[in-house]
Amino acid sequence: MKRMSLLFSLLLVCLSSIAIAQTPAPPPTARSPQASTETVLYDFVGGSYGDGANPQSRLTSDGAGNFYGTTYGGGTGGNGTVFELSPDGSGGWNETVIYRFNPQGCIPCSDGYHPYLSYVLFDSAGNLYGTTYRGGTSDGGVVFELSPVGTGWTETILYNFCSQRGCTDGAHPANGLIMDPSGNLYGTTMGGGDEAGNGTVFELSPSGGGWTEQVIYEFDTLPSDAGVTMDSAGNIFGITYNPGTVFELSPNGNGGWNPTVIHAFTGTPKDGYYPEGTPVLDKAGNLYGTTNAGGAKNNGTVYKLSPGKEGKPWTEKILYSFKGNKDGVEPVAGIAFDASGNIYGTTVHGGVFGVDDGTVFELVAPVGKGSYKEKVVLRFNVTDGSQPVGSLILDTSGILYGTTQGGGSNNDCGSGGCGVVFEITP
Repeated sequence: MKRMSLLFSLLLVCLSSIAIAQTPAPPPTARSPQASTETVLYDFVGGSYGDGANPQSRLTSDGAGNFYGTTYGGGTGGNGTVFELSPDGSGGWNETVIYRFNPQGCIPCSDGYHPYLSYVLFDSAGNLYGTTYRGGTSDGGVVFELSPVGTGWTETILYNFCSQRGCTDGAHPANGLIMDPSGNLYGTTMGGGDEAGNGTVFELSPSGGGWTEQVIYEFDTLPSDAGVTMDSAGNIFGITYNPGTVFELSPNGNGGWNPTVIHAFTGTPKDGYYPEGTPVLDKAGNLYGTTNAGGAKNNGTVYKLSPGKEGKPWTEKILYSFKGNKDGVEPVAGIAFDASGNIYGTTVHGGVFGVDDGTVFELVAPVGKGSYKEKVVLRFNVTDGSQPVGSLILDTSGILYGTTQGGGSNNDCGSGGCGVVFEITP
């Protein structure tokens, strides 16, 4: 199955390092890159007790020019890190590991480890939130908080998954979290829930100095490793994987949620299937995402879902079908918009012929009733990165920032490299 081979390939890249050692919002202004230049801002070193390795998350900006993210490997015993990347004042960047997961080196351990695709989320007080796929009291993963204390950061475990019998509370969270205006956190797990154990959507609410978890949706098919997104009315959107659906969870007014499948992928040449990218909303309420298979050449798609008027069904439009090879193969991350409506994303494969390290693409917004036009902004070539699986973010100048889980110049993680943080300047 295509999905499982992809998931295993991602995990194997990260496990090699162990053996050896909220949806981005459109910026206020941005310009479409015409001739673009890539710069590697940081090349991860790896190692069992030092730097991080194999970043899978998108980056998070603090609004002051610094970026934060996670690595699946590296750190203490290869268990992963949270890092900060800051301008050094001379045109370069300094990387600081602000937390190393599982510093005690015990398995299972009360601390989490291996943040899988998990970006970090800021609250208004400057605390960071995220998830780890493993660790915690039952090794079902955790939700963690990092709080700035003096010149360092202190970790607090907000919830240990698989705390309930049969893991009915969910197990192995993937991707990052979103926060509603009341401070509740939402995310997904890839296991646990009902007897089938297909995973959950969960809500974590502050309560009496602690946090209370409740499962608000149980997947009835193979789960996705995507996160969820929320609209201004408090509705939550997410995806399942095989062959794939897009669902909506709407508050029912009594503390519960009403689920609705708003699109089911068919797997035909005119449709995508195996969706993976976290859905992204535009200002009009349309949803955008990616599938790593399907489309005209079965190399994946970018799709758009538009809500029907007066309760009518949502309608899907395939914005682009990847052709393969130099054009790119298998987009697994979500997309990002600029202010002109151009769409940016990545593919995990394709690019330079014979190298297959992935691409960064742009879909140029149509004028009038035209269609999106795709152009490849960057083809990775190992030394500048390989296999981007996290979404891109843009700043107000239209500069793109992202991570790759492999590639770079350091070999402590094996021949595939330890991964990079990159910048693409128009």
